[in-house]
This record gives sequence, C-alpha cells and structure tokens, in this order.
Amino acid sequence: MIKVGIVGASGYMGGEALRVLLDHAGVNVAWGTSRTPSPIEEHHPNLYGTGFELIHLDDATPCDVVFLALPTTASIEAAAKFLDQGCKVIDLGSAFRLSDRVVWESVYGQTHSDWPLAQEAVYGITELHKDEIAKARLVANPGCFSSAAILGLAPLIKEGLIDESKIVVDGLSGTAGAGAELSRAAHHPEIGNNLIPYNVVNHRHTFEMEQELSALADNRVHVHFTPTYVPIVRGILDVCHAFPKKTMSRDAIIEIYREFYANEPFIEVYDRPKDPKASWQYKPYPWVSTVAGTNYCFIGVDVDEARGRIVVFSALDSIGKGGAQVGIENMNLMFGLERTTGLTRRGAHPN
Repeated sequence: MIKVGIVGASGYMGGEALRVLLDHAGVNVAWGTSRTPSPIEEHHPNLYGTGFELIHLDDATPCDVVFLALPTTASIEAAAKFLDQGCKVIDLGSAFRLSDRVVWESVYGQTHSDWPLAQEAVYGITELHKDEIAKARLVANPGCFSSAAILGLAPLIKEGLIDESKIVVDGLSGTAGAGAELSRAAHHPEIGNNLIPYNVVNHRHTFEMEQELSALADNRVHVHFTPTYVPIVRGILDVCHAFPKKTMSRDAIIEIYREFYANEPFIEVYDRPKDPKASWQYKPYPWVSTVAGTNYCFIGVDVDEARGRIVVFSALDSIGKGGAQVGIENMNLMFGLERTTGLTRRGAHPN
C-alpha cells in the first residue's frame, strides 16, 4: 500500500484528492492537514461517516507521497521539507509549473526561493510526459485551463497543421476553480445569471500552454487566452480557435486525434456525426457536465472550411482531470501502478 499525505485537505482540491484516494485500492491515506484540526465533515460534508480527522501540518509524518494543495510560497517550502524526508511530492498548485525562471517570477510576482526544485520538477500531463513522470520524485500538476488547451491542441501542433502564432483560446470555468476561499466574483448572487471575464490578458495559464505547445512544435507558439467564470460549479470548457495551413475536413482532423490519443485511457475523442437535417447542431460537441467528477477529457472538433478555421472543444473537470485526479494519475505512474487505478468512474447524468 502507498502511504499518502495531503497537505491542505480542507480546500476543494485537497478534498477532491482525499475523496478519490479513500476509494483507491492501492493507497492508505495516513493524514490530511488543515490550519485547524477538525473532523473532515467540517469542510467536506460529503465525507461525513468516513471518520477522517484533519491534523495540523506540524503533526504530519513522512509518507511515500505527499500531495500539496497550498498557496505558491507555502508549496515551495513544504515540497523541500517532504523531499528532504524521502517523500515523493505532487504539487497541485503553481510553484513548479514553468521551466523559465524569469517568466515564472514575472508571472507570479515573486522571487522563487528554490529554483533547483523547479528545474527538477516534471510537468504532470501524463499524455505528454508519462515516462518522465514515472521516474520523478517531484511532479508539478498542470493548471486546469492549461490542461484542457494543451490536450485539445497537441495533435494539431505536433503534426504542424496550424499557424503557431495565431491560436485563440476562450476558457469557460466553473467556480470550483476559484477555490474554497470566499470572493465576490464566485459569490452566488454575483455569478448566478452572469458571466465574469477576468485576467483577460497574460493569465498565468497562458504561459503553461505556450511552454508545453512550444516544446511539441519545437518552435515558439503564441496562445491568445482569455478566461471567463460561468455559473456552474465544476468544469472547464476551452474553446480553441486555430488556423490551418491547408484545408482539412472535420473527419480528417478527427482521425488525427484518434491516432494521437489511441493509447490514452482518459482522452475521449468526441466524434459523434453531424445530423445534416438538424437545425440546432449540438450533439457533435462535448458537454462539461459529462466529465464533472472524473479524470476524463472529452475533445470535439469542427471546421469552418469557408473561413479557414478549426474549432476544438476540450472539456474536463477543473478539480478532476484539471486538478486532483490527474495528480492521482501521476501518483499511479510514479509507483508503477496502472494509470487507471482508482480513476475510471464516469460522470453522473444528469449532473
């Protein structure tokens, strides 16, 4: 059994990790922490009856692997501490995601206090880095918007099919992505019946997208990304607009995606056919509700042949495949388990 600790288990991300790990056949959850020790139901009523008690970080003991669900500065300090104790670490936050120190310090507005760890960390998109993740002792979990966009665009970038300087991503996010701390934009009277754009240029996830897609392209990729909060709880839908170098049909692009993700258990290429008689064409595209609570990413595509545009729809759960659950997928790889262990549940319908 893998002995696991979760730092910051009182928040949404840490709580999601705990929810899934409690049912994981290969895991013993040794502890989870909170600022104030308390029964788990004080923070996550869905876990009432498990008997799980949150402890203070000062009382945490070494484990095989520790998940960090903390603010950036605290993550850097905690990662160093647990790595020194011989633990592996999966950081669910942003402390180690970028490989360029100048970019990281500009984006996060602070000096990175342990850059050698950032250089060691492996970016945790399993579909691109599974071999490196399997050997890692420190994994940097991707951002939710980043995961959806990178997975949605990777086949087009890898095959050199699109203009790498003109990629537009519109990100739609549920409010769970904002975390458990209260804020006006995520307050129900404000977000209900509303859409709230924020950080509309230079959002920090932009730099993750550009980093990973540039590595795939072996060339500089530019992503024009703008996020918007929408009145749902879980989920990300990235609508990616790309401009092809040659005319391609929807069927041809879908086939490229099928081949690229043929051996990836958590990517579903959403290839439902169009109904030529339908006046309201929605069935060929993935819904956010279908992936809520799961580690799956559903990807659909369409082509505007008249205007030379490819549209990619990439849907995942912001604290599932875009957060805690992909962290568990990374853990499975790091300890030689099947990637799918404990993660094959499908979304509820209706949600």
